[in-house]
Amino acid sequence: MMSDRVAIVGVGQTPPRALSPDQSYREMTFQAATRAYADAGVSHRDIDSFISVAEDIHEGTSITDEYTPDQLGAVLRPVQTIAGDGIQGLATAFMLIRSGIADLVAVESHCKSSNILRHNEVLEMAFDPIYERPLRINPHYVAGLEMQRFLHETNTAEDAVAQVVVKNRRHALSNAIAPFGAAFSIDDVLASPPVAEPLRELEVSPYADGAVVIVVASEEAARRAPRPLWIRGIGWISDSPWLASRAWGQATYAALAAEMAYKMAGISDPSNEIRFAEIDDTYAYKELQHVEAARLAPRGGAGRMTLSGETARSGSLPINPSGGSLGMGYCFDTSALYRTAEAARQVRGEAGRHQVRGATTGLVMSWRGVPTQTGGALVLAA
Repeated sequence: MMSDRVAIVGVGQTPPRALSPDQSYREMTFQAATRAYADAGVSHRDIDSFISVAEDIHEGTSITDEYTPDQLGAVLRPVQTIAGDGIQGLATAFMLIRSGIADLVAVESHCKSSNILRHNEVLEMAFDPIYERPLRINPHYVAGLEMQRFLHETNTAEDAVAQVVVKNRRHALSNAIAPFGAAFSIDDVLASPPVAEPLRELEVSPYADGAVVIVVASEEAARRAPRPLWIRGIGWISDSPWLASRAWGQATYAALAAEMAYKMAGISDPSNEIRFAEIDDTYAYKELQHVEAARLAPRGGAGRMTLSGETARSGSLPINPSGGSLGMGYCFDTSALYRTAEAARQVRGEAGRHQVRGATTGLVMSWRGVPTQTGGALVLAA
């Protein structure tokens, strides 16, 4: 009888950088793939299927997966594109394995955001073309509106959002591959220029370039790997992308994705069973919103936990010990795979100076960004 268990057996990533003029995305992807295959103890010839997580609008080319097989070792092999985030790519690999189609799947995502000259204009293309785009709505403006509503509904102080920045940028100082580590104070964050009130410049994750490859395996294949990590649960969902029909004060998509993952993992009380989390913090307030959606804090409680130090690396529930996107950089859909790679380092006990004590079970949570209500959740354990 075929086992239902699925594992991550190989992880490869390039250090994210604000600029990478010396490397193309293909070179970065090759480096990440080489490291992932070596980590899994396999060759590219052993991989049954390949998944490229990419969005054509960010690449500037059409049918992006045609440009990825060479560096993955996937020429004349099954390759498909997931126009979603990294966890959606991992979910596709999960389904390929659970269905018996494949034993080993490589999931790739890359980001060369430094090639994009006007990020906001690209992101604006995701708005509805009839009712929203003609208003020239800036994506940060939408985030500012959502942040304002979240603060109002949960009675969360702006200081708590600023403390997310302070925490994550400080965490990044201990992460050797995080380029945006810094020692800020709450006052420093609140004094940074406004982007869209109440959102501040330092509360927006900086862009970065990078690539991540993760090898996913069936239980039989995982038994041959040096250090398998088991996917206990995975969930993903898309809520309404329409600005006029969403719950502005909460991340409904994140709550539904987390519940899907928890149900699969058999987790009834995540605040007791999850030891740490790598959670989307594209905007600093989103970390608080996602922590509450994942039931790691009560409604309105994430801000208080953050201000009290509970979500620091040395706290009772470390959130983004890697530095998150605020400290490592925002890489569009690749960000979810960076969060997964960092969670894998934690569970394996290989995170070095930013290692969390007792990191046996971790949660990864993703969000595709404005204007989407799409996200995913992954429970990872040794």
